[in-house]
Amino acid sequence: MSGRAQLMWDEAVTGYDFGRDHPMDPVRLALTRSLVGALGLDREVEVVAAKAAGESTLRLVHREDYIEAVRAASADPASADQSYGLGTVDDPAFAGMHEVSALIAGQSVGAAEAVWRGETPHAVNFAGGLHHAMPGAASGFCVYNDAALAIARLLELGAERVAYIDVDVHHGDGVQAAFWEDPRVLTISLHEHPRTLFPQTGWPEETGAAGAEGGAVNVALPAGTGDAGWLRAFHSVVPELIADFRPQVLVTQHGADTHFEDPLAHLAVSLDAQRAVQVACHELAHEYADGRWVALGGGGYAVVEVVPRSWTHLVGIAAERPVDPTTMIPEGWRQEVYARTRLPAPRRMTDGRWPVSWAGWDEGYDPADRLDQAILAARRAAFPLRGLLP
Repeated sequence: MSGRAQLMWDEAVTGYDFGRDHPMDPVRLALTRSLVGALGLDREVEVVAAKAAGESTLRLVHREDYIEAVRAASADPASADQSYGLGTVDDPAFAGMHEVSALIAGQSVGAAEAVWRGETPHAVNFAGGLHHAMPGAASGFCVYNDAALAIARLLELGAERVAYIDVDVHHGDGVQAAFWEDPRVLTISLHEHPRTLFPQTGWPEETGAAGAEGGAVNVALPAGTGDAGWLRAFHSVVPELIADFRPQVLVTQHGADTHFEDPLAHLAVSLDAQRAVQVACHELAHEYADGRWVALGGGGYAVVEVVPRSWTHLVGIAAERPVDPTTMIPEGWRQEVYARTRLPAPRRMTDGRWPVSWAGWDEGYDPADRLDQAILAARRAAFPLRGLLP
């Protein structure tokens, strides 16, 4: 590998804007980029603006008729075809939607290309991680599935094994669907149980199509899961699978909506635990994928208190200049937050729960514990299909 880590950034991605009252407020992206700068991390990475994904790239995952529907809705939002998931409450059409969605996708594809070609060991696109978009429909605030497109581009470039780890509170359904039949891709999703949260998929029994059995792994966590349980679930499932699969590239999605302050879900994870998983993904990339790591953002709707801090930690870890959780946040950034949002900004890069700890799977299974039941369900469903013990 050569060069520094890359941060994929184009100011125009903040145009991914579903409107004033929509949870996906693009200020979360602007504030993250600003906090990265306030802490000096933009001097530790190469900031790169990739070109928008073109038609041929988008078609690696998305159907031609869907792309045309997005183009039409982008040109005339009032004409959006709801049969494609456009013009809905979750995915309102807006002018320029195709262009900015393709730009976000282009950042993730560019990140994947740079990592695969050895131009950089790690690349981050925190504007990406739009994991719900399906080949033929928008879904869950996602128009084009940049995560799936990045993986598809890696396969096109010759990668034979790509692992995808998704720790967003919502199931990574669109990425799973894109590679359901492809044994070259291992998708692992840790998410709130589908009984209590959109998109109501991601059951442990979803393990991949014939010929790709065990290619999808789903850990469906009970509502209320906190730091110790979330980290126990991650470390009880993910490292063993990655060690067995030995990916050539690791692609990870770091939705910040697992946080206890997120308004759209029901987990109780701290910023400090999110940072711990980011560190773990970085270590897995170095241990099993020759350091090749593409890290993406995702959901996250506590747009001031949580998202900028979480993804700034991600950038620091990718740059191999991790931010100490006890770091005080610069006053200038806090003033910018108030000027933009009229909300008070956090003071430190921690929730006060650092260091975080958890019990490993080898320390025993509690049959009465709902979290342990969820872990065991995932292991029993997928591990034997990969020749591993449940």
